Amino acid sequence: MIVHNLSETPSVLNTFLSELRDISIQKDRMRFRRNIERMGEIIAYEISKTISYSNKPTTTPLGISNSMLPNDNIVIANVLRAGLPMHQGILNYFDKAENAFISAYRHHGKDPSKFEIIVEYLASPSLKNKVLILADPMLASGKSMVNVYKALFKMGKPDAMHLAAVVAAPEGIEYISNHFDDNTHLWVGAIDEKLNDYGYIIPGLGDAGDLSFGTKLQH
Repeated sequence: MIVHNLSETPSVLNTFLSELRDISIQKDRMRFRRNIERMGEIIAYEISKTISYSNKPTTTPLGISNSMLPNDNIVIANVLRAGLPMHQGILNYFDKAENAFISAYRHHGKDPSKFEIIVEYLASPSLKNKVLILADPMLASGKSMVNVYKALFKMGKPDAMHLAAVVAAPEGIEYISNHFDDNTHLWVGAIDEKLNDYGYIIPGLGDAGDLSFGTKLQH
């Protein structure tokens, strides 16, 4: 797996990421969602450098302009509900892309430090011969990414695979590296220190779904 840690190069991405982490700024849900969306836009731009292009003519009022335009058919998938703002950011740049939506959540038993990832809902076009971008803001244990991809795999094998996250833990990266092939790209805003005993990223930024859309009742 090819890992792209975008925070290693100073850019405006670090401003958006800092605001996402800031406990005072993240109280503004609209700004939090917008900053997640911005992260998606930046990652989409970076991914755009890896796809195929061909020279195509564009008619202007005064003549013909030749432009290198994308060839690939792209499918953007996100893990509900936290992935929605990031999905929108990627879609802002790949506006002709098809879209897939998957629900996945942590199911805790009696021991709060142990959980399983449950996938309940999937709506997706065919992935055969396409470029798949799978967005999930928080790459913690990596189990969600892997379980979601297993559910998507029945929709066909894509030609290329890109995983997109705002923040990742080293443990999650190691886990998914054992489940995705060497040509898979992981695009991440930052790689944090570790997971805590409950499977949350440290220092992280909290629960991206709750911060975007409000707290939920546990089940």
